[in-house]
Amino acid sequence: MSQFCRPVTAFSGTTVIASGPLARVALACKDALEVTPAAALAIFDDETGEPVEVDLRGDAEEIAGRYAQRAETAAPAIPSDDGRRMPGRPRLGVVGREVTLLPRHWEWLNAQPGGASVALRKLVEQARRESAEADAIRVSQNAAFRFMSALAGNEGGYEEAVRALYAGDAERFERCAGSWPEDVRAYALKLAAAALRRG
Repeated sequence: MSQFCRPVTAFSGTTVIASGPLARVALACKDALEVTPAAALAIFDDETGEPVEVDLRGDAEEIAGRYAQRAETAAPAIPSDDGRRMPGRPRLGVVGREVTLLPRHWEWLNAQPGGASVALRKLVEQARRESAEADAIRVSQNAAFRFMSALAGNEGGYEEAVRALYAGDAERFERCAGSWPEDVRAYALKLAAAALRRG
């Protein structure tokens, strides 16, 4: 999903000022800067924990239009080094990419019902199902770590909280983050939720 479509959360210092679609959050940031021009604003992607850059130039209508339009037109990129149309069926969500395999792998794939493409899709879907839980934990850990590094890196218990995050130790994580600003702690816990469900 495009960054422009995913929900985001904006902080002014260590306080949440807005959450939701990027267009709405960008407007809240614009309002915050009008009240406090020196406000330290930071916006984070609620899925990845990555910082999100916004262009706050112009009036409210221009800003809202800029990000609403980007969300509507955002589509997965079809990579091409030279700008040529890539093989596949993009309208159906099927995109061609180059895969390098040994001859024996191609022989096996081509011998499967439906050919190499169908066999590869089945293998990928099976692997996705089998690794779904581990993938969710990894995404959660990385998202929480990115955010914590940005806003909690100087807080007491930060390093121990990071160790607890990667160990899946919810009790220790909450204890280490107990003295952090309320909104920072709550958002870190939100991002870390999948990683800390392990018992």
